Amino acid sequence: MPIAALVTPSCQFQFTSTDGLAIACARWDARGPVRGVVQIAHGMGEHIGRYGGLIEVLVESGLIVYGNDHRGHGRTAPYPQAFGDFGEGGFRLLAEDIFHLTLIAKKENPGKPLILLGHSMGSFAAQLYAIDHSRDIAGLALSGSGALDGLARVARSAHRGQDNILNQAFQPARTPFDWLSRDTSVVDAFMSDPLCFATLQPLSNESFLAAASILADPASLRKIRSDLPIYLLSGSDDPVGQRLEGLRILIERYRAVGVQNISHDFYPGGRHEMLNEMNRAEVRANLLRWISSVLERHISSEAS
Repeated sequence: MPIAALVTPSCQFQFTSTDGLAIACARWDARGPVRGVVQIAHGMGEHIGRYGGLIEVLVESGLIVYGNDHRGHGRTAPYPQAFGDFGEGGFRLLAEDIFHLTLIAKKENPGKPLILLGHSMGSFAAQLYAIDHSRDIAGLALSGSGALDGLARVARSAHRGQDNILNQAFQPARTPFDWLSRDTSVVDAFMSDPLCFATLQPLSNESFLAAASILADPASLRKIRSDLPIYLLSGSDDPVGQRLEGLRILIERYRAVGVQNISHDFYPGGRHEMLNEMNRAEVRANLLRWISSVLERHISSEAS
């Protein structure tokens, strides 16, 4: 199956966010008995339609999948000029939109454990989400993540004249997006996708990076339930995770506030989109193995 192949959603719908924006959503039903729910929060400059390959694996494994196009992205953006614009509610409202979809998913699937999977910008939104809503999810998976304050420092250095700093380590580069994946078909598909784009609009980017202080604040992180299972997956060459430095910082911050159920898979040579990397079958299998362990733990805790 091609990387960007879109598994036909079982249902497409919208909800109205608190600022009146219609958020485009989709649901993919499990094949066979339902084991649980996975909600996907996609990354910057993309849309939920790019997750077809992963969604296929999840629904085949008995998981119902939900996802939305974030504000300023995909089918939620009212027109292309709105790409990258979060609106006045900013990044915080984007994270609350994710929680709104969680409430819908839980209402439609009572009693089923829900795991939140965030990638890239969606992973930082998921980090923010977990501060206030960790008791509403059975587990948190973070792909292409890291320490947002470290990424903010990288972004600020770009303002001093370094162009396309995320691609810098891959020069001479074939494209401006070589940092996404070693698979050139993934990069080319991203560049030719009319719903994909390169950067956030300035005010939205400021809103995104402003969340860094909260995500590094011990008092905020202590609000996360201590037994929340967290899984991190990253490539060793991912510039967003600062080549694993940001992941290690994040893990230490969580452990310092008492969150101990943390596991990870780091892949040598992998770039930003490990779920779309050359070894994606291995990456997806490891993610699914972790999801299964969370579901089994949930069933055991419900029975005890």
